[in-house]
Amino acid sequence: MTSWLRPLAWASLISNAGLILTGGAVRLTGSGLGCPTWPRCTEDSYVPRGALDVHEAIEFGNRMLTFVLTAIAIATLVAGWRTGRRDIRIMVGLLAAGIPAQALIGGITVLTDLNPWVVSLHLLCSLALVGVAVRLLLSVDGPLPEPREDHTTRLAWGTFAAAWAVLYVGTVVTGSGPHAGDADSVRTGLNPDAVSQLHADLVFLFIGLTLGLFMLLRVVGGREHARRAVSVLLGIEVAQGVVGYVQYATGLPIGLVEVHLLGAAAVSAVATWTLLRVRRPLPVSAAGDPSGIPSRSTSTQS
Repeated sequence: MTSWLRPLAWASLISNAGLILTGGAVRLTGSGLGCPTWPRCTEDSYVPRGALDVHEAIEFGNRMLTFVLTAIAIATLVAGWRTGRRDIRIMVGLLAAGIPAQALIGGITVLTDLNPWVVSLHLLCSLALVGVAVRLLLSVDGPLPEPREDHTTRLAWGTFAAAWAVLYVGTVVTGSGPHAGDADSVRTGLNPDAVSQLHADLVFLFIGLTLGLFMLLRVVGGREHARRAVSVLLGIEVAQGVVGYVQYATGLPIGLVEVHLLGAAAVSAVATWTLLRVRRPLPVSAAGDPSGIPSRSTSTQS
């Protein structure tokens, strides 16, 4: 069953990240109300009628992706449930529950004419599911090691919290800016420049904490997989910072904003990976795997 669960865990990770990108495309192209109601696309039909315009096609296509996500979530739930492991069952259950939750939030988004706070929740839910998928992927071959509680772990928790503060305020920046999803949709009413400055300040805090975690791990030694994860996280943060600055300076071109959304998904994934590898370090015998995902020969089977 593990042989099925691993690719399904990857599929869950990739599909939830893909939903972030397609949802971003809906908003960035002004197609948020291409289907002006929910659960129907129009008042009298679940599908668009007549020739599709570009906004209807983009919005309806995004809705159809739900069926792909549902199929993956059901298959993952069945495969995970059959392992008999409580930790796996919790994670596959969360991934499965995320599909109707996302559909409901998406419906509320449309019915409230793209209220920016609801749109923000829609994105945050997807980012959280990306993190759950990473947790599942790291647990496929066996239960994670027992958690350690020390200064390094506390700093890792602080770094993880900073990551989510950056992600949340990033959604507020979007809700205050020009890409509303529809020309007539309301914005948060907050000053975009002020919110962007707050977002930038949090990014500096996030990078500082991550750099501190990297240096602390080098001082205390061990936890090779954690150091690799933190190194990747630092690289993503720098790349995100560059993309964020360039998109702000160039008037938020939609291509760069979409790249920034992909980076947000990567931040959620790698921040989760980092926290787990710091808090639950793998034994030295697993050090040969650069991903930190234990192989069958080195993992503990339940």
